Amino acid sequence: MEGILNIATEFGINLFSFDKAHPLLFTQFYFWAFFALVFAVFCVFRNKCLLRNAFLFFASLFFYYKTSGLFTLILIFITLYDFFAGKWLHTRKKNGSRNFILALSVIVNLSILCYFKYAYFLTDVVNNLFHTEFRVFDVFSWAGNELTRSNRFSVDDILLPVGISFYTFQAISYIMDVYRRRIEPVRNIFDFGFYVSFFPQLVAGPIVRANEFIPQLHKPYFLSRRQFGIAIFWIMNGLVKKIVLSDYIAVNFIDRVFDNPLLYTGFENLMALFGYSLQVYADFSGYTDIAIGVAMLMGFYLPTNFNSPYKAKSPGEFWKRWHISLSRWLQDYLYIPLGGNRDATFGSFCIIIMIAAIATFLSGSWWVGAGIGLLALIIAMVAIFKPEKRKKITTNINAMDTMLLGGLWHGASWNFMIWGGLNGLGMVFYKFWRDWSIYGRTLFILMVTLGLRLLSIFVPQPVFNLLFVWCAIILAGNVIRLIYNILGGKKALQWLQDAWAIFQTFTFITFTRLFFRSGSNLDPAEANETAWNTAKNMVNQMGSRWRLEQIPDIVSHYSNVFILIVIGLIIHWLPENFKRRYRLWFAKMPLPLMVVVCALIVFVIYQFITADLQSFIYFQF
Repeated sequence: MEGILNIATEFGINLFSFDKAHPLLFTQFYFWAFFALVFAVFCVFRNKCLLRNAFLFFASLFFYYKTSGLFTLILIFITLYDFFAGKWLHTRKKNGSRNFILALSVIVNLSILCYFKYAYFLTDVVNNLFHTEFRVFDVFSWAGNELTRSNRFSVDDILLPVGISFYTFQAISYIMDVYRRRIEPVRNIFDFGFYVSFFPQLVAGPIVRANEFIPQLHKPYFLSRRQFGIAIFWIMNGLVKKIVLSDYIAVNFIDRVFDNPLLYTGFENLMALFGYSLQVYADFSGYTDIAIGVAMLMGFYLPTNFNSPYKAKSPGEFWKRWHISLSRWLQDYLYIPLGGNRDATFGSFCIIIMIAAIATFLSGSWWVGAGIGLLALIIAMVAIFKPEKRKKITTNINAMDTMLLGGLWHGASWNFMIWGGLNGLGMVFYKFWRDWSIYGRTLFILMVTLGLRLLSIFVPQPVFNLLFVWCAIILAGNVIRLIYNILGGKKALQWLQDAWAIFQTFTFITFTRLFFRSGSNLDPAEANETAWNTAKNMVNQMGSRWRLEQIPDIVSHYSNVFILIVIGLIIHWLPENFKRRYRLWFAKMPLPLMVVVCALIVFVIYQFITADLQSFIYFQF
């Protein structure tokens, strides 16, 4: 009897304690046990909106506690503050007081976010400016030690709360929508807490807009037979993406190469980079699929966050298909307020100055800031003296600002700045590229290719070799298109043109990911140097001379990984109508057959589970 009591006590302690090494993940059995219990209680209250929402609010807080421990207090504070701020904002009629409340709320939310995400960066800035030796200091850990009168919490490191970027952006969207009178403020704290903390999308999105989700809070529960089938499909689909595609190829190939790129050949580095594009998509969209399916089972609908992004024909289209909820948030609450495609504002140029300062500090060179400042000055002068070009210039400035700040959203390190900047440059350059004739494009890329070839000869660097090969491939495509046009061809090969555009966009996005992946999973104190060295070493390996005779052996050695990568990309590029048909086929399946199919899928998934389950990549953002 005593042994049973000890086992029960230990189980209870483990159940209600936070284990930093084992957060609650969608890929764990414990999460599905948690969800089964939550869903069972939910079914009792499913048509009693207040009780249902209150229960799901507390269940979500428990889920977040099992994921982030005492950082749950931050989530509770943001919930309470923004609930009362929304009420306060709604009662004010004068624009002056409304603007003040809005500004204060945005400052409070962003201050908390910036403290946890950018404390290391701001400390480095102060130390570089004033030649001091300040170290980061965790105020929240200090407060915890004071309250408990112990040294339980370390004050020397600032840890990033899981999902803080996502629920902070959701809270800001609520305040903005109340300010714009798109929605009425939520009357009940439990309803609002449920909106902010709904556990399926709490820690990695999608970012749920207040005006889209809050109306669902008071709708009675409804789940048709087809919706049930679709929900189960999304859950199974997400688990396959995460465990079979993302985790397996990461653990067995990609992570090894990124950890020690100099130990691997140029071909292996290149395949790891392309493999990472599939990994990060399968990981993030897999999480979203599971979140959408779990929410749908409870009668709530989350927004689509991915729309086959690697089918995009341009960088701009890619960002309309990738992390759609973040792209829309940045468009509505940053790009449009900056002026959008109408005009540049004071804020547009302030951001450029801020970005120049950040780039200067991160690079440690005043030349970088001076170069960005000079470029901004030239653009401003062109806009002043060439009114006919002003609209296009200001639109591109706002787009570039948005992408750079989107990069900083992921983290204040040089690699994320480069990643955001490259995506912004890709979007801006494409706008000019599409307006050129085939003759202008071919001439331009010919000149660039010849210039890179000369650089690779007289200033031999692997990066020039790499860029030369890529530009030569683009040049070949343009020459073929030019010859086709000269011979009188028009639209007969449109499908080939689309495939070529998709290939170029996928390649460009993949190479920007070099800087994104290099700085991920790193301590902020060492992210800049380590990320830069990793990116440099991988470029050097890919741009150095390859030994082609090694490639068959490499492909044979990693055959399982490469087969999965190819299968994953083929499935991704399948026509959307075909994917919709097999989703509906699954959803309409008789329940006994659906159970058998799900059991087979789970069995296959189990074969790919690694020794230690991998966290979702976007947990760290």
